[in-house]
Order: sequence, then C-alpha cells, then structure tokens
Amino acid sequence: MSMLAEAGSVEVLEVSPDSTELGRLCRSGRFDVLIAHLGDDLTAGTLEGTALKGVSLYSAGVNNVDLDTASRSGVLVANTPDVLTDATADTAILLMLAASRRCVEADRYLRDGYFRGWSPDLMLGRNIAGATLGLAGFGRIARATARRALGFGMHVQYCPRPPTDDPSSGPEHGDLEGRVTEVSWRELVTTSDVLSLHVPLAPATRHMINTSIFEAMPTGAVLVNTARGALVDEAALVEALRAGSIAAAGLDVYENEPALTPGLVELPNTVLLPHIGSATHTVRGEMARLCAANAIEMARGELPATAVNPDAWKRSPLAMEIAAADPRLLRRGSSRA
Repeated sequence: MSMLAEAGSVEVLEVSPDSTELGRLCRSGRFDVLIAHLGDDLTAGTLEGTALKGVSLYSAGVNNVDLDTASRSGVLVANTPDVLTDATADTAILLMLAASRRCVEADRYLRDGYFRGWSPDLMLGRNIAGATLGLAGFGRIARATARRALGFGMHVQYCPRPPTDDPSSGPEHGDLEGRVTEVSWRELVTTSDVLSLHVPLAPATRHMINTSIFEAMPTGAVLVNTARGALVDEAALVEALRAGSIAAAGLDVYENEPALTPGLVELPNTVLLPHIGSATHTVRGEMARLCAANAIEMARGELPATAVNPDAWKRSPLAMEIAAADPRLLRRGSSRA
C-alpha cells in the first residue's frame, strides 16, 4: 500500500463489488488500474468499454479475466507468477503425504478419544517411497513438485498438456533430465499412484478429471489438486471416493469455491485445505509487492515483465503515440513513463 500511495491516488473499496458495479467502476474513467484477485469476476461484460489501462492481479492464475476482451480494449493484465511456485509445490507434497498416510483421519481418531495405544493394523496407509507420481502438466509448479517427490524416492512421470497428448515444446527437463518420464495422458492416469494436477483452467481442462478418469485410475490411487477446482468434477469425485474407485483425495481448491460439493466434507478419505497453497508470510508479501509494482508500471504506461497479454500494450494510447513518433521503439517493446 505504501508503494501505491507514493505513486498516485489509491481508492480501497470497503465492500467487494459485484460484476455489474465493478463494470461501472471500470468504465467510469476514475481509475487507471484495477487491482483484483481470483474472486473478482472480470468477464467480457465487466471489461467491455472499460477506461482502464491495466488490471494487476494478486494471483498467478488469470482464469477469472476475459483476456480477449481485455486485449481488444488495450487493457494490460499482469499477474504474480514464480513467487508462489515453491510454496504451492510444498502444499502439493503436503497433500500427497497427508492423504496417503491418512493424517487427518488419524488426527480426528486421536482427538475423539479412540486411541488406546499402538496396534499393528492401526490407520494403515500407503507408501510414498517407491510410488509413482503422475504430474498433469509440467510447468513451474509441477517441476518444483517433481524435485520434491524425487527426494522422497518417488518415480515421477508427466503429461505436459493434458487432457491431450500434445508434445512438450521447448526445453522441458533442465536439472530433471533423465529423472522424469513423459507419457501419454492415458498412461499417466492408469499407472500413477498419485495424480497431481498442475494445469490452468480452460474450456478444454474443465472437468478433465471425471467419472471415466476415476474408473481408469488404480484403485489405491490418490488425487491431489492445487491448481484450479473446476479441473475436477467434484460430484464424480465424491462418488469415486465413496465407492472406493480411488483411495483418497487431497484438495486445496474447489469447483465452486468457497462452497463445497455436498458429501465432500463428510468423507474420511479426504484432506481439505482452504486454498492456502501460497499462504506463507514471505510469499504473500512478495505477491503484494509484485502486484503493486505491476499496477504502478501500467498506470505509467509501462509494460510489466509479468504481463500475460503484452500485445494489448500496442493498442494503448501511449503505445500508439510512441509508434507515431518512432515505430522502432514499439517493435522493440519499449515503453516510457
């Protein structure tokens, strides 16, 4: 907030507006930049006719923004990637361990007074060492998860662009070369002891984990989701967990967040976190700093390094002014305050 206050005028809304009110504010001409988060619905209707220069997201995900409309309107959108990679990968490993070793169920068992001492068959879980981890997607967070999983002695395989089998593009492995294996989506689903989701939410990935996928997964498999809730058909997940089609699920995100699908909470074989994948003091502080820096740059007519639709800058009034003066500057992606 201090960065923003030093850079210009800041208005903090006391109540989060609905999409209609948010659209009115965006068109009002009172604001150069909107700072938003995943709970703000920036649809085409909200952004159509906007007077904004940019939207600075306090998140890595951008699925709540209609990027096509933003780009057509010359509105830059910037997010806060990279800074939450390690924290989210830690959460994925946490969920794998907790779900595999029945930690929540065991904690409740003890707190409810049922513990009577050690027993050979008490709360038997599943080994992580030697198990196969399947990564749906192979971006920054998936790779960080892979490094951690290898440290636990897991075999790691991945499908880069599920639910398709489109091949990887560009250098993928880096320090993971020879330590992870690329497989088809079908093979990933049918051979992974733990299936961890690391893809963005898009029309092609919505409900990519559904009844047919649960039926194809090994009976003792664990599903982990730290990406976006709507990747999973939660009603189908509840049925799969009840029927024993899979062994357990560890979730940090939900299809209709913050609402939970009926039956999910009551299931003993779930580990449910309230979307805290990036919730450390260090990470949230750096996200706030980057979010503020992005907002300031966009308000000045500059192009942030983490812009997700950089071509929109070329449609901005300042970029057009620069292009008229010297088109070479625009081709180089230069900007000015």
